[in-house]
Amino acid sequence: MSPVKKHHTDSAPAAIGPYSQAVSVDGWLYTSGQIAIDPATGEIVGGGFEAQAKQVLANLRAVLASAGCSFHDVVKATIYVADLGEFALLNRLYGEAMGDHRPARSTVQAAALPKGALVEIDLVARIPG
Repeated sequence: MSPVKKHHTDSAPAAIGPYSQAVSVDGWLYTSGQIAIDPATGEIVGGGFEAQAKQVLANLRAVLASAGCSFHDVVKATIYVADLGEFALLNRLYGEAMGDHRPARSTVQAAALPKGALVEIDLVARIPG
């Protein structure tokens, strides 16, 4: 097994605990869960579920890019939402981000998310090349 490599980008929020934005090993990238923190302010974005979901996807896009990946390299997504009533909106926004790509996915309603976030997503991706 090759060594674990940490990935970081200033275009996504810094880790708020003892973890990395993402790590890779043996050609696989594992992202930590991203919530809707604006990397410029360090605060959760306002505007409700849609604004938060868009920020989470933007954060993930930046983390993926730090390892040379895009959403098309994702093989598994795990999504945590505070309210499954937002499922249809989540599907629309997620579908827009993924395009025609359809990785495996789990969606779970969570009792609470860090910093009162409404959505959190983590990804597993295959690093190209």
